[in-house]
Amino acid sequence: MSKRPQDHWGHKARKEGYAARSVYKLEEIDRRARILKHGGRVLDLGAYPGSWTSYAAQVVGPRGKVLGLDLQEFKGTLPPHAEIRTGDVLSLELEKELGPASFDTVISDMAPDTTGHRFTDQARSFRLFMRALEIAVAVLPAGGNFVAKIFVGEDFHAAQQAVRAAFEETKVIKPPASRTESYETFVVGMRRRGKPTAPPSSLAEPAVVSGPPRIKKS
Repeated sequence: MSKRPQDHWGHKARKEGYAARSVYKLEEIDRRARILKHGGRVLDLGAYPGSWTSYAAQVVGPRGKVLGLDLQEFKGTLPPHAEIRTGDVLSLELEKELGPASFDTVISDMAPDTTGHRFTDQARSFRLFMRALEIAVAVLPAGGNFVAKIFVGEDFHAAQQAVRAAFEETKVIKPPASRTESYETFVVGMRRRGKPTAPPSSLAEPAVVSGPPRIKKS
């Protein structure tokens, strides 16, 4: 199979020094929802190859902090106030691996390696989304923000409801930089509620699929 040619966004990313076209997805989401703040602390889940981490570091500035996590080892260059650690988001022990650190925003561009079976891919994407939300609920203070990728399918409504339960306002955004044929979208939660909410895992159960959702790099 021939390699997909670079489109406008891919060429733009290379020209501007970003590792992937996905940076423009986060840029558009932040433009519309203002989830990143100057001086803020950001947790980037599924951070490889680093374009979201780089963009977030640029927005929060040197007084902020960006921590990325990914299964794949990152060997690129980031500013001093940003780093990407190697780790499994699905089995992450929050207190042990993140310590007492508090974050203002949790971002996730995680997606499963696609199988070509839409139902399976959507279910695995839902599982990754709910894990990202579970982590966000655990580490964000009242007023914190969240955004994560999800493949739209039969579990999409449940994902939205879980975000609404934890945040004061939600948005669904499909940035122009997403490929036209892709059924990915992003759910944004703004201003973490101060009152305790039920754990996301108890709000919605993913469809049953065989095997863990390996994370696809974008």
